Amino acid sequence: MDTLVFEIGVAITLIAIVGFLSNKLNFSVIPFYILIGMAMGPHAPSFGIIDLRFIESSSFINFMGRLGVLFLLFYLGLEFSVTRLIKSGKSIFIGGTVYVLLNFSSGLLLGWIMGLPIKETMVVCGIMTSSSTAIVAKVLIDLKRTANPETEIIMGMIMFDDLFIAIHISILSGLLLSGSNSVWGVLSTSLVALIFILAILIGGKRVMKYIDKLLNIQSAELFLLVVIGVLFLVAGFSETLHVAEAIGALLVGLIMAESVHAKRIEHNILPFRDFFGAIFFFNFGLSIDPLSLGGGAIMAVVAAILTILGNIIAGIFSGRLSKISNPASANIGFTLSARGEFSIIMANMGKAGGLLPVLQSFVVIYVLILAIVAPLLTKESKKIYNLCSFIYQKISGRQKNIPS
Repeated sequence: MDTLVFEIGVAITLIAIVGFLSNKLNFSVIPFYILIGMAMGPHAPSFGIIDLRFIESSSFINFMGRLGVLFLLFYLGLEFSVTRLIKSGKSIFIGGTVYVLLNFSSGLLLGWIMGLPIKETMVVCGIMTSSSTAIVAKVLIDLKRTANPETEIIMGMIMFDDLFIAIHISILSGLLLSGSNSVWGVLSTSLVALIFILAILIGGKRVMKYIDKLLNIQSAELFLLVVIGVLFLVAGFSETLHVAEAIGALLVGLIMAESVHAKRIEHNILPFRDFFGAIFFFNFGLSIDPLSLGGGAIMAVVAAILTILGNIIAGIFSGRLSKISNPASANIGFTLSARGEFSIIMANMGKAGGLLPVLQSFVVIYVLILAIVAPLLTKESKKIYNLCSFIYQKISGRQKNIPS
C-alpha cells in the first residue's frame, strides 16, 4: 500500500506538535524540530500504517529539506541587502571582523586540540563562525529588543558574518565537492566560485530595472512562479560551479532586496520559508542516530564554551567602539552566540564530502547547546552582567585591602 502522503502527514503533524510546545515554553523552535527528527528515523518503531521510520517518504522529506535551505537563505538575502551592509558603518565592519577572527580562531584551536585533518578543521571553523540569523531574530522579537541601541549592531554584524560565511562555503565547496585534491585545483575552483558570486552581485544591481519590469505582474500566481523560477535556476546553476546552492539562493535574495517589489516578494515567500524551513531542521534530525552522538560530545562542549567567550569579547569590543553601555555590549555577545542553519549546512557539506562522521554528531550537540543556552543568556543578560560586576568589584576591593 502506498503510504507516502500519509507519512508526510505524520511528519508535518509531529513538527506542528513540537512547534506548539516551543511556543508554550516561549523558546526557540529549532532545537525542538531537530530533537523530534532525532527521535524518529530508522531506529524508531512503527505501528501499523504509522511508520515513524519514514522509510518510504525519506527521499521526499530530504528534498523538501533542500527546499527549506533555499527559502531560508533567499529570505535572509531579502532582509539584508548589500546596500544596507555598505551603509552599516565602520563600527560594524570592525566589530564584524573581530567577531569573525575570534570565532574562526576558536575553530582552528579546537581542530588542533582534537587533532582533526585540515578539511575537517576548515568545516569546524565555518560551523563555529556562523551565527544563526533565524534564532537571533526570533530572540530579539520575543524579548522586545528590536528598538534597543545594540540591535542595529547585532544585525549588522550578522550581515557581515553571513557574507564571510558565503565566501567560506564557496571555498569549502571547492575543497570538498569539486573532487580536486591539488592546491591549484582547489584554488581554481574557489576562484571560479568567487567570480560567480561577484558577477551575480555586480551584474544583479545593473539589471535591477529589468528585474523590476519583469516582476511588474498583477497576477499573484505568475509573480510567485517567476520569483521561485529565478531562485531555483540561479541556485541550481551555482551548484554546477561548486558553489553551494544555498549561497546561490542567498545571492538571489541580496539582489532582489534592491527591487521595488522586495516587500511583495517577502510577503509571498514567508510561508514557504516557514514550512520548508521546519522540514529542513526536522530532516537534519532525522539523519542523526542519537546513539552515535557520544563521539562528538566533549568536542561540542569545548566548542560551545569557546564560542560564548569569544562572542562576549567581540560584543564588548563592538559596543565600546559604538559607544554604547557595557550591559548593551554584553547583550551583543550573548545574542550572537546562537548557532543554527548555516552550521548545519556546512556539516551536511562535510558529510557529502566524505569527511569524518564525528562532524555530524559534533554539530548536532553544538547547535543544540547554543540554540538552548544562547537565548537563555540573552534573556538574563542584565542579571548576568550585574552578577559579574558585583563579583569583580568584590575581588577588586579585596585586592586593594591586601597589604603590599
